[in-house]
Amino acid sequence: TPSLCFADVPPVGPADLPLSLLELGCSGRFELITHPLPHGLPPTTLNLETEVEKQFLRDPAWLPIHDTDFVFQKFLKVAQRKVDVDSLLSCSPSALPSGLSVVRDPTTGMLLDFTEVLLENTGLSAKNSLSLQRQPGPPSESLRGSNTNYPFLPGGMEELSLDEIRKKSELEEEIDFEKDLLKVPPGFKFGMDFTSKAKPEVNLLSLLSEVEDSSDLQREEEEKDEEQKKEKASNVLRTNSLEDLGIKPTESPEEKKKWAIPVDITFPCDDFYKRIPNPAFKWPFELDVFQKQAILRLEAHDSVFVAAHTSAGKTVVAEYAIALSQKHMTRTIYTSPIKALSNQKFRDFKTTFKDVGLLTGDVQLSPESACLIMTTEILRSMLYNGSEVIRDLEWVIFDEVHYINDAERGVVWEEVLIMLPDHVSIILLSATVPNALEFSEWIGRIKKKHIYVISTMKRPVPLEHHLYTGNSTKTQKEMFLLVDAAGNFLTKGYGFIVLCSWSLHPPRRFFFIPGWFSTCLCPPPLYLYLYQDRSVWLALLHFLSQRQQTPVVAFTFSRARCDDNARSLESMDLTTSVEKAEIHSFFQKSLSRLRGGDRQLPQILLMRDLLKRGVAVHHSGILPILKEVIEMLFSRGLVKVLFATETFAMGVNMPARTVVFDSIRKHDGTGFRNLLPGEYIQMAGRAGRRGLDATGTVIILCKAGVHEMADLHAMMMGKPTILQSQFRLTYTMILNLLRVEALRVTDMMKRSFSETSAKDSRITFKRISQLRQTLSSLPPLDPEGQLSDLLPYYHTVAELRVTNESLQKAIVESVNGLKALSVGRVLVVNNKQHLNALGVILQVSNDAVNRTFTALIICEKGNEEGKGEPDAASPHLYNTALFIPEGPCSHTVQKLKLQDISAITVKTLKVIPDRIIDNYNKRQQPRFRHEPPGQAISTATQELLRLAEANPGGLATLDPVNDLQLKSVDVVEGSMRLRMLQDSLKSFTCIHSPTFFARVKERMSVQEELDRLLFLVSDQSLTLLPEYHQRIKVLQSLQYIDGGGAVQLKGRVACQISSHELLLTELLFENVMSPLAPEESAALLSCLVFTQKTQVEPHLTSTLKESIERVLSVARRIGELQRECGIPQTAEEFVGQFKFGLTEVVYCWARGMPFAEIALLTDIQEGTVVRCIQRLDEVLKEVRQAARIVGDSVLGSKMERASLAIRRDIVFTASLYTH
Repeated sequence: TPSLCFADVPPVGPADLPLSLLELGCSGRFELITHPLPHGLPPTTLNLETEVEKQFLRDPAWLPIHDTDFVFQKFLKVAQRKVDVDSLLSCSPSALPSGLSVVRDPTTGMLLDFTEVLLENTGLSAKNSLSLQRQPGPPSESLRGSNTNYPFLPGGMEELSLDEIRKKSELEEEIDFEKDLLKVPPGFKFGMDFTSKAKPEVNLLSLLSEVEDSSDLQREEEEKDEEQKKEKASNVLRTNSLEDLGIKPTESPEEKKKWAIPVDITFPCDDFYKRIPNPAFKWPFELDVFQKQAILRLEAHDSVFVAAHTSAGKTVVAEYAIALSQKHMTRTIYTSPIKALSNQKFRDFKTTFKDVGLLTGDVQLSPESACLIMTTEILRSMLYNGSEVIRDLEWVIFDEVHYINDAERGVVWEEVLIMLPDHVSIILLSATVPNALEFSEWIGRIKKKHIYVISTMKRPVPLEHHLYTGNSTKTQKEMFLLVDAAGNFLTKGYGFIVLCSWSLHPPRRFFFIPGWFSTCLCPPPLYLYLYQDRSVWLALLHFLSQRQQTPVVAFTFSRARCDDNARSLESMDLTTSVEKAEIHSFFQKSLSRLRGGDRQLPQILLMRDLLKRGVAVHHSGILPILKEVIEMLFSRGLVKVLFATETFAMGVNMPARTVVFDSIRKHDGTGFRNLLPGEYIQMAGRAGRRGLDATGTVIILCKAGVHEMADLHAMMMGKPTILQSQFRLTYTMILNLLRVEALRVTDMMKRSFSETSAKDSRITFKRISQLRQTLSSLPPLDPEGQLSDLLPYYHTVAELRVTNESLQKAIVESVNGLKALSVGRVLVVNNKQHLNALGVILQVSNDAVNRTFTALIICEKGNEEGKGEPDAASPHLYNTALFIPEGPCSHTVQKLKLQDISAITVKTLKVIPDRIIDNYNKRQQPRFRHEPPGQAISTATQELLRLAEANPGGLATLDPVNDLQLKSVDVVEGSMRLRMLQDSLKSFTCIHSPTFFARVKERMSVQEELDRLLFLVSDQSLTLLPEYHQRIKVLQSLQYIDGGGAVQLKGRVACQISSHELLLTELLFENVMSPLAPEESAALLSCLVFTQKTQVEPHLTSTLKESIERVLSVARRIGELQRECGIPQTAEEFVGQFKFGLTEVVYCWARGMPFAEIALLTDIQEGTVVRCIQRLDEVLKEVRQAARIVGDSVLGSKMERASLAIRRDIVFTASLYTH
């Protein structure tokens, strides 16, 4: 804390300047203050004498003036106290170097003796080791860990000490596994022969005859050469290896090893109760095969991935794991993507298991429990901070794993999966995904353990998908079946629907509303659509309630439309009087914990009226406590119609009888699009309650005409979205890994799903060792004499080939190039058969991807079939001399690929393609083979031969830049590069050596593959490596890390912060919040959690306006720095993330304004306001911890006061699920 230093100075005189000397913190720095501070000088340290006098002599509680006896006794206690100076010196005892070990009788188990044993790793602690052998930290850090702790070693990563690394490198240098192997063991006369011999294949009969001398033929041979026989037989008898006999072993299991093992669930699991006679948990119903198979794997302590349809019963697997860990006295962590789902699971598991705790951003209940339910972000922070809970952890259950596809938060799942230690087994629960095996293979590979993949074949309750067209009396009570329960798409049904809709909505539409009539061809006005909407919903819901098809979930992809639809049903009443009474009493009881004013909020009053009639709304704008009331009433069957957005399908496990889609188009943040199959299945899957309904009903409304059949088919029958990696680098991740020397950020990147799904390192390493062996067995290159420039020549040729191919590709993809490559164009052809041969184009294929050119090419007589070997030397690259046949000239017609054409000449010939091709094809038949070629072919062949003889040195070719007018930078540069390389080829001496190219070709192709694979397994091949270097540059510029990558104080602060870590840390270090009051600080920080747009301009204090300007300038500075360092995000985009629309609302709330009043200050819905304030509380906690690290206790206490000011009333009412 700042303190003043006083010196013995004379009193201030008229000539003195108003100066004060202020010491800053404990750093020893002083600052001269020339102008008065706004709140005066900070408090000085009080004099010790006055402090003692005040506390002991003037305090009547401590020193009562009337009770003298009591005072005297108290005085004696203080006066006669023994002074213990040693108590001021605290020193933690060093770890004991040894311990006692018990010696027992091996047969009886009786205790015989104690022996002293030396202990290893006694100096390990959470500050210096990743090992589970390290000492536990202080109890206060046991749950969440500390940001100075090392994490535990992630499974699948090997931890090496410095000594081990040094030893390993020495060993690698000394041992040559090819030459320096010891062959004879000590004490043996003979040893092993490691030279590789080509061993003949041996059949067992000849082997027996060798050993037992059973064959007469063999005997005759033995008599001829007896010595050979003895030696051979003795070798056979003495061998220990089938390999020595030439019997090849099968492939090693390591080569075949797959980490993901699919489990077959088509056969019943009959021996389940034999294999598990005493299960850890029993259910009142018979388990499905997939559940039994999963439980068998859990009993074997294996990891499982259960990809099952909605309502198939995935929770059974989680329940068994929790029961098993309670039996083993270990712990289980259950993670979910959404806080609402965590709260629900807490209630469900609490009733089943009792010993259950909950950890979310704002709630911590029974953290010492055996089963902890938390959001994935909290588990990530526990792993990075080395929480002691991880030691006892047996299972981590990831629910709704398909959430890994979430662009914003998907990376958290990958981080957690990579960071989990080896002793923890993983249970993944997901909706059906097409690539469950690939995803499990990735997890198995990074954790080096098998993952058993269990998928369900079909839904327990099949779905029927219908279309409902509208409000005419004809179709009011009719739904059209589109997909039946067996999953067949009925195209006939679709045709019938289209006919019906045409009869309803002819092109000239009539809209009739009582008191208003119009005939028009233009689109109807908006209020007409709303009227039509209302009538469709009323008709449909009357029809469904008559057929007892409730409860209904109506998915609507707009919060405003949800509210409008619910309000438009004021005439509909779907509940009985008994149900009304039950709803009323539950509603009143649930809201009894709210303050009087909060119970009268407009949203609560509106929802109460809707609920009594069996209608409700569920979306992010609804108050959290109301959402919970609605969910609980819905699960009891008292809410008959629920208008919900997509989040209801993801975050709440509440099936209905019927699901209705208001539309099949949604806005995804960038634009409107049709629902993806995965999204549709997730929502439609809410239909059909197991044990209650035979089938689930899904209805799609066709309000503006029938949807296209292709769209419906793609959505209903398409495959769900595959699991994709959303891995990205965050500053928090980089800093958390940089502070631990043993972990590298590149290791995390290598293990991400996006990187490892592309390559299996085991196979790659095996291939690398094979290539190295091949390379060492090839003869070395002779660097002397004529071949001294062989390697540079090879590299020039390789570059020339690549440049030529890219130019040809650019030509073919251009309009002018395709015009040039038309029928009659003369080409220079080079491939396996032809060397600089002239050809003429006869046909061009229409395939734009793999375009081919049919051409007539001249060749030697007898070489029409192309028996010539591929010319490895590629002499056409340095020799442009055209092919002229030595004997009679013949021809061939071939389909050429792009790479076969080495040049496009300026010449064209008049040819008759059809005649040439027909004549050539005819003469390929055996009976016409000896016929002379037709007139068209002869003419074309003679023309080509004449051209070649007239221009033996080469024909003029079309220049891509000058002739074909291709002006792009790549083509111009490529063309210049090509000319330069062609000129440089003539200066090489090695081209005059006859066998020069064959000697280098094989060696270089092996070397190139080896280089490619070595690059693949190196850090350089990582897709995110450039971005990693850019982010490191940003962190170094802002002094979060030093030049060597060591994390500095700013970096340690940023580790504490989960989102917008750079901005928040910079604000902290620039003292932006110092002049602000607690409620202003809270208001300012709301920009970090509020993400929506608002039309209302907030009214703010001048201090807040200044602070907002400072925040924006800091954000702009960070954004510009990131841009300079190469990160693609612009400064404007970075600054645009921070929205100040809720600043006034939070400010007024922190100052005590009732919720009903602050709701009027903004157009943002109540539920969103509550969620933002709840998340703001988490940010304030993070800032408080960061202030503690910096040593700024003033800011810490200010954040605590701000947090207390906003934690009140309806915003922080406890969840109904947790009480």
